[in-house]
Amino acid sequence: MKSLATPNPPTSSLIRRRPNLPVLLLVSRQTRRCPIRTRPLRVSCNHRSNDNGHQAEQKPQQQQQQQQRKAYPFEEIEPRWQRYWEENSTFRTPDDVDTSKPKFYVLDMFPYPSGAGLHVGHPLGYTATDILSRYKRMQGFNVLHPMGWDAFGLPAEQYAIEVCFAFYCGTHPKVTTMRNIERFRSQLKSLGFSYDWDREISTTEPNYYKWTQWIFLQLLKRGLAYQAEVPVNWCPALGTVLANEEVIDGLSERGGHPVLRKQPMRQWMLKITAYADRLLEDLDDLNWPESIKEMQRNWIGRSEGAEIQFHVLGSDGKDHDVKLSVYTTRPDTIFGATYLVVAPEHSSLSSLVSEPQRRCVEEYVELASRKSDLERTELQKEKTGVFSGSYTRNPASGESIPIWVADYVLGSYGTGAIMAVPAHDSRDHEFAVKYGIPVCTVVTPVDGSRNDLGEPYLGDGVIINSSNLNAGLNINGLFCKDAASNVIHWAESTGHGKKKVNYKLRDWLFARQRYWGEPFPVIFLDDTGERVALPESELPVTLPELDDFTPTGTGEPPLAKAVSWVKTVDPSSGKPATRETNTMPQWAGSCWYYLRFMDPKNSESLVDKEKEKYWSPVDIYIGGAEHSVLHLLYARFWHKVLFDIGVVSTEEPFQCLINQGIILGQVMRSGDYYVLKDNPSIRLTARAHKMSKSRGNVINPDDVVSEFGADSLRLYEMFMGPLRDSKTWSTSGIEGVHRFLGRVWRLIVGSPLHTGLYKDGTVSVDEQPNFEQLRFLHKCIAKVTEEIEGTRFNTGISAMMEFTNAAYKWENLPKSIVEPFVLLLSPFAPHMAEELWFRLGHSSTLAYEPFPKAKDEYLKDTSIVLPVQINGKMRGTILVDEVCSEDEAFRIASEDEKLSKYIDGLTIKKRIYVPGRILNVILEQQKVGKR
Repeated sequence: MKSLATPNPPTSSLIRRRPNLPVLLLVSRQTRRCPIRTRPLRVSCNHRSNDNGHQAEQKPQQQQQQQQRKAYPFEEIEPRWQRYWEENSTFRTPDDVDTSKPKFYVLDMFPYPSGAGLHVGHPLGYTATDILSRYKRMQGFNVLHPMGWDAFGLPAEQYAIEVCFAFYCGTHPKVTTMRNIERFRSQLKSLGFSYDWDREISTTEPNYYKWTQWIFLQLLKRGLAYQAEVPVNWCPALGTVLANEEVIDGLSERGGHPVLRKQPMRQWMLKITAYADRLLEDLDDLNWPESIKEMQRNWIGRSEGAEIQFHVLGSDGKDHDVKLSVYTTRPDTIFGATYLVVAPEHSSLSSLVSEPQRRCVEEYVELASRKSDLERTELQKEKTGVFSGSYTRNPASGESIPIWVADYVLGSYGTGAIMAVPAHDSRDHEFAVKYGIPVCTVVTPVDGSRNDLGEPYLGDGVIINSSNLNAGLNINGLFCKDAASNVIHWAESTGHGKKKVNYKLRDWLFARQRYWGEPFPVIFLDDTGERVALPESELPVTLPELDDFTPTGTGEPPLAKAVSWVKTVDPSSGKPATRETNTMPQWAGSCWYYLRFMDPKNSESLVDKEKEKYWSPVDIYIGGAEHSVLHLLYARFWHKVLFDIGVVSTEEPFQCLINQGIILGQVMRSGDYYVLKDNPSIRLTARAHKMSKSRGNVINPDDVVSEFGADSLRLYEMFMGPLRDSKTWSTSGIEGVHRFLGRVWRLIVGSPLHTGLYKDGTVSVDEQPNFEQLRFLHKCIAKVTEEIEGTRFNTGISAMMEFTNAAYKWENLPKSIVEPFVLLLSPFAPHMAEELWFRLGHSSTLAYEPFPKAKDEYLKDTSIVLPVQINGKMRGTILVDEVCSEDEAFRIASEDEKLSKYIDGLTIKKRIYVPGRILNVILEQQKVGKR
């Protein structure tokens, strides 16, 4: 067996050699030997580091407070075990695993490495995945638990621009990104997460985004990537267009900047709509939160209806060749259409507007461009519009009806035009009443109960007022569903329309006018303008170095500044060509990163087929609900394309999804308002606020680890409440968890010496446990196992607290009880557990020790109430097991607060014990009299 080098010993202030402790050589990860500790642990250190990394003397009062708050010597334990795990690659998943063993792929949504670093909200999901990873390793699974960085895109680039350019340093995004990654990695390692750091990836590395570009080429080959002139969401502050999914309430998802609707620009699009039905149907089989599945269903927005053609009328009132297509889910109400509405961005709007109305329409279109889609379609919003000056003919009724322009209709939905039926649609009714447009009722309830025309009737019923023999259509007396079918048949047979399935989902706008992103592997021939996809041998197309990478603000991408890079030649023909200067959005790299973790160093393919087949799909994926229609929808789309071309073996990437809750900043009441506890000058609009740097309520995990230790932070984040719920941070809460870990430490190690040091080893004894001890242990094992499996980590911790409380009452602590308990604790508090395992005499890490299994014989509730007599007189009862021994029953009675006063200090003559019936303690009579 090949040996590894002995690790660097801890600093001399923390360690000294003791001749009576044998030196353990570190060997390969198969044996996973433990690090050396050659002196008793201290309760606390006498120094601390200041912000500059220098040692600062503490005042006596500070030392005393620090010693009181530190319930166990975590500041020595945790760095030692983190160093050991790293030096021995304890959590490395081999490239070639034993595929006969079960696998468990648990994944975090990898972070944007921002300059602010982590706050205590970030480790919530990371701790959950780490507990599951450690638990599954101990169950014999091959575990894949990787970490990487979503480092391209707006967050990293905007940080470089806003922070670095503010100080005139002009630091390149690559430099700031690498610096931020180093900080994030250091923070994550300080929390003891069992990531396989050998698989670390970053979306900004050329050997990674080579394959992002390769996927784009496959999309291009299959017609799923194309260029089109489309209206776009333009963010002036960010200097780029944004996809619909990146605009929230009229503001950019990144940074919260105002977003305008801009006239068509030539953009790269991905045809996600081609996969709309599969994206919708396959949701049913996923173990995802129903709320997330419903959000995707609504975003895809599948509906069935009809596309109807309306002829535009000329000034002479006759039909012209110009037609308007409208999409409707209620073709049965066509006779009730009293006007048409086109969206302000409709492609034919200019030709529809009469000259007298042109100025009014143009002003209205400009105002509408400043609103988000959500603002325009909000039901509570007052409807606005302007008459186009033109008319159309209702093909069913034959009547001339006006064409209006209104922003409650979106150009991105359906055809960008609707037939308005004010008698049976709330928005249409409100608009018609406001502008004096006729209302024609064409649906009445089956029972004929409705006669109030003051409000629109939205339900089903029987069709009325819907007949035109000249048009060849009569649907009077039909139920709505039958009438709709008849109208569709009539439209198709007369050329007035057709049956249509529609989606709210739009094709993915895939180009960004920013620098920090993946270049497109596409060039344009200078002489013809022909688009040419670069051959795969030319990948990766790397980013050029730019001193000025700020957005131009005009729509011209920053890459256009790299003139020598932009001008190139076609590798096939040798003709002069120009590179595409847009870059891909940040979502590109995150669409497939989970696949690269399976095979991160493969230079020949995106992922090895056998490795992908073994590891796919991701078993548990944990992250925030804010990615429901961004990353999660995009990743599912790309995965299905990769499935279709044979790269992956599953139809879906993530089998189980868990959304962790958010950690809220701690608040307090100040008069009539709530304010941040740590910064009362900040007044809140609600009692609970998500942690955010901008709100000033961020708690740095580094500070928490320094004061309480990483295990305390991990345990507290899991103990705050159910994983999926939001919680409020409480400093007193983490103090309580820290005290619990201190109790566990003292229970097993013992109290410190007067010097502040702890003895070697533990206070456990090599004795057989009694039935009560075994019962408490196995009930704890059963509960912790059940709660880990159900991701109810808070109640699993409660079970360990109950065990600890019970163990403190025992006269001795059998080693065979302690060891399983330490293994139960290890997924939650791995540093302390490793230290205790070592003190119990083990020479290898517990990371791969079998997780304890509960035995049924100790789980049965066999407790009975046993009456206790003193000299034949009933004095009370005790709770014992039905097979309890006489000695055990007497011990429990003598420890009972009520019964002990009759026994303490007196001579026992004899004991009479009938199992399950009674315990009678006979005392010396004379002593009873004195008592």
